[in-house]
Amino acid sequence: MPVPEIEVIHIQNLRALANREELLRILPMGGVVAELGVDFGGFSEKILQINRPSKLHLIDVWQSTRYPEKLFHEVRQKFSKELDSGHVIINRGFSTTVGKQFEDGYFDWIYIDTSHSYQVTKEELELYRSKIKKGGIIAGHDFIVGEIDVPWKYGVIEAVYEFCKKHGWEIIYLTMERGISPSFAIREIPKES
Repeated sequence: MPVPEIEVIHIQNLRALANREELLRILPMGGVVAELGVDFGGFSEKILQINRPSKLHLIDVWQSTRYPEKLFHEVRQKFSKELDSGHVIINRGFSTTVGKQFEDGYFDWIYIDTSHSYQVTKEELELYRSKIKKGGIIAGHDFIVGEIDVPWKYGVIEAVYEFCKKHGWEIIYLTMERGISPSFAIREIPKES
């Protein structure tokens, strides 16, 4: 796995936030949003309560030992009212497959919380880059090296750094929680006019 370094231009507007709830208060409100990797929908609830998107797409496959089919049914039950109204939409499948269904420039922001591997995170960033509106934000969870007690190596940092360097994006927010892994938010570096 490559170990890219970023430059000052990629962090010059970086701001530390206490937690990802604060991040939800800062991300564009009332927009079209996607959460990639939903689990049981706990963070989805926070997105709805704090950020109040006009539409929230929940994208997950729910077909693994850790994230089984029963979680899909729990999420459907939890958001039954929002699903009926069209406020929440479940897009079931792998994020890298489902993402191809959306038109370019569709989302105001997305939040990635899937496998955390370098390859999948890299594919998600590349795919969803075109699905974000101009000036939109890609955020995500587990901006760490990995889990020490498992041990499990992540590739989120490497994929984000590489993406920022390749496409001229910048890290604008990092969260500083102790109880859970930090989150990141990136956007295209604004062009000077």
